[in-house]
Amino acid sequence: MGALTIHFHPMIPVRLEHVTKKFGSQIALDDVSLTIQAGEVFFLLGPSGCGKSTLLRLIAGLHQPTSGRIYFGDRDVTSIGTEHRNAVMCFQSYALWPHMDARQNIRFGLEIRKIDRTEADRRVEQVIQLVQLGPFAHKKPNEMSGGQQQRVALARALVVKPDCLLLDEPLSNLDAKLRLEMRTEIRRICRASGLTAIYVTHDQKEALSIADRMAVLNFGKIEQIGRPQELYLKPRNRFVAHFMGETNFIDGIVRGMKDSLIEVQTSVGNILAGYCPEPIQSGDRVVVSVRPETIRFGPAPSHSSLNAFAASVHDTIYLGEMAQHVVSLGTGPSLELKAFELNPKRVARDGAVEQTTIRIDPEDVVVLKN
Repeated sequence: MGALTIHFHPMIPVRLEHVTKKFGSQIALDDVSLTIQAGEVFFLLGPSGCGKSTLLRLIAGLHQPTSGRIYFGDRDVTSIGTEHRNAVMCFQSYALWPHMDARQNIRFGLEIRKIDRTEADRRVEQVIQLVQLGPFAHKKPNEMSGGQQQRVALARALVVKPDCLLLDEPLSNLDAKLRLEMRTEIRRICRASGLTAIYVTHDQKEALSIADRMAVLNFGKIEQIGRPQELYLKPRNRFVAHFMGETNFIDGIVRGMKDSLIEVQTSVGNILAGYCPEPIQSGDRVVVSVRPETIRFGPAPSHSSLNAFAASVHDTIYLGEMAQHVVSLGTGPSLELKAFELNPKRVARDGAVEQTTIRIDPEDVVVLKN
């Protein structure tokens, strides 16, 4: 089947200006300003209780902000009810009618809106084709897999031609394998429909694999906004570095610059780093972030000894395509790092220890203020 592109509605941006939401004395969102571009797949990411679902519900009109404004394009929707915003939400539970087949479930919202029968028929068949549900359109929810039910829920949202599609952890009820498959499908469907989509999840891999841009929230505030690669490789602070994936933190003190690299003194020697998100100076106490997959094993090339350290490998977890090692550096109280090895050749088991050298490219090292 060739790629199907259906633009259901003119794409619109969504803008929040200084939005605060309080529940009693509890501040769920604290002065949040954010612009989501038209046609963008935008993720709200963060730990439980960070405010991401509250933010989604504010955009949907299910909550009203305590202060601040919300805009769909140039239209101020802050005080407009959810039924007049034309924003449709897909929840964790698919909320399908059990006595209706897939086609009837998809059509339900059009009947509520009293859409002409011919137009409704056209739209339903269009979205069934888009979400690739044709062979299952006659089945009822209890005859369908979780992934098929998720497609029905998406089609039901798309068929009413929303200005904005809101997704609240839509894959959380699926098993791990199906979640992986549906990540690709959700991105394809959002792309093909051309909608502005806002997606809430706590799953970093889900966000990294689908998002155009994302915002990481913590305690009701936005910690960082950017493209997936930017947030992963260039986190703004320790929280974002830790939340966006596994990393090693090494405490140190800035010693200055060396060949345009930042030199940091640590307990295992000086480490050279290629990136810091904010100005620093000699003497600053910092933490160095090193992702486990950036650590390389084996002797340094003869022309360079940058960030090369004697190490011992132990406590391996073998995962087939990858091994997770614990690596110890230093001769005194050792520093332990986690290191990932793709297509692994070494497996430390039963207390065995392998002496080796590890190397870290300075461009893979991020310096963050404590």
